Amino acid sequence: MMMKETIDLLGKILTNILTALYEPFGFALLLSFLVMFFYLYAYEPAAAGRGWKNAIVTWYQKFKESVFFRKLFLLAFVTSMILFRTLLNRNLWMNPLSDVIGGWGIWETVNGERQMTTECIENVIMMVPFSAVVMWTFEEKIGKGWKKILWYSGKIAFCFSLTIEMLQLLLRLGTFQLSDIFYNTVGGLIGGLMYYGIMKARKRL
Repeated sequence: MMMKETIDLLGKILTNILTALYEPFGFALLLSFLVMFFYLYAYEPAAAGRGWKNAIVTWYQKFKESVFFRKLFLLAFVTSMILFRTLLNRNLWMNPLSDVIGGWGIWETVNGERQMTTECIENVIMMVPFSAVVMWTFEEKIGKGWKKILWYSGKIAFCFSLTIEMLQLLLRLGTFQLSDIFYNTVGGLIGGLMYYGIMKARKRL
């Protein structure tokens, strides 16, 4: 019985993750592309502001030549995927404060019936790549010490999650939940640790 529940849980998590990746992929790619156009106009207006053809050529050259530009593009893509999951493409809620505490486990009671939910696990997983990519993009500013990486990854994940939850509250797109903030922050810390571990492994190799 325990094995069946574990397999069901893993299957549900995998299905939800693949669905979350598949649905917004094209939109996130397009949004990231446009975000980097804004970046070019902000920092290199002379090169990007000479018509759309020159702008596309400049974008491609910058992507090809600049590692930081590619990092920012990946960060914009990951952020867009998260925003699609949490804010965009969401139905309006009549009462966004209907479940402030939120769900803290893999079981929830709906209409008196016990049902399995993977929301808490997905909230952790969702923030892992975001935190790792942020650490990688701004590695020179953050530093290489594990304490600094852990501090910044947790702080950034917490602030980003809190911003999303506040927007959900103000725009009535979903419900404000403390459990989401907690699990997102845990995911951010895990992402920071994974980044630190990968960087250490790369140095040794």
